[in-house]
Amino acid sequence: MPQRANITSVEAIQAFRTNLLIYLGKARPALDEAGSEVMRVRLWLETERRPYWRKEFLNRSRRLEDAESALFSAKMSSFSEASAAQQASVQKARRAVAEAEDKLRSIKRWQRDYENRTDPLLKQLEKLGNVLAMEVPNAVAYLNEVIDTLQKYAAMPAPAGDPAAAPPQELEPHEALRPEAEKGRS
Repeated sequence: MPQRANITSVEAIQAFRTNLLIYLGKARPALDEAGSEVMRVRLWLETERRPYWRKEFLNRSRRLEDAESALFSAKMSSFSEASAAQQASVQKARRAVAEAEDKLRSIKRWQRDYENRTDPLLKQLEKLGNVLAMEVPNAVAYLNEVIDTLQKYAAMPAPAGDPAAAPPQELEPHEALRPEAEKGRS
């Protein structure tokens, strides 16, 4: 005579399904934000930083030329020595030009390396996005079916006969979650 399973944890499956839906609702926007941030940084490097430092390099180079010209004029004039302020001005302008060159080199290096560094991470994000788009909704639908099946089973009347003679038997946790078609095969 078949015995009834003692189903007591449908609420746990419902809670898990609810938590899965909450996770899905939070994970999708986070993935979208991460992808957008990668694109934003790429555009920032290309459209803002590089043009800014090119312009800054040109401006600083002109200031260096002006400072060197003023120093040269001072040396050639009747004053036999150039002033310390003019020499300091030339040194300051040279440091500024060197800084701008360094920034341009860094930006060029980052533009060259950026995709190599971000592409593997973006591929992982894309895989997770596919899981969130396809697998998690399928899992939620499956959990809905499991919950419905277990609720229908729990609502079934006890088999005919003496209920005291046949105590309810609990299903193994993995047995309760298997689809009905698979249970029949084992």
